[in-house]
Amino acid sequence: MKLNLLYFAQLRESLGIARETLECQVRTVQDLVSVLADRGGVWQEQLQDSEALRIAVNQEMVQPSCVLSSGAEVAFFRPVTGG
Repeated sequence: MKLNLLYFAQLRESLGIARETLECQVRTVQDLVSVLADRGGVWQEQLQDSEALRIAVNQEMVQPSCVLSSGAEVAFFRPVTGG
């Protein structure tokens, strides 16, 4: 399955990448997060805390159990706080 991945704000800075196209065999968003975290190092560090990670598929917020389809756009970002 081919997925278009986008990384925003702090994640983009930490991972050193804004976007990528990934070919992988995953079923759900959680499966995808596991594949990315398995890269190790900063990837594992940044993606291990799923409560502090927000994910949108095709510009809609989703839960980790969301089933992915080929060609989906998956965006990763941290919750935004402000004052």
